[in-house]
Amino acid sequence: MTFQEAIRILMLSPCYWRLQPRARMVLVREYCASFNAMDRKQRQRAKKTGDRG
Repeated sequence: MTFQEAIRILMLSPCYWRLQPRARMVLVREYCASFNAMDRKQRQRAKKTGDRG
């Protein structure tokens, strides 16, 4: 996930707007890292089971 994609999603939350800009950037980095880790696990699992997609 790119930073732009994460920001688009996070902007929908009122909590995002309560954060200071520096804290928002930390949140975006953590969100991207978490999403990408989950995505990698799902891809590995799909590869092991032979699923496509």
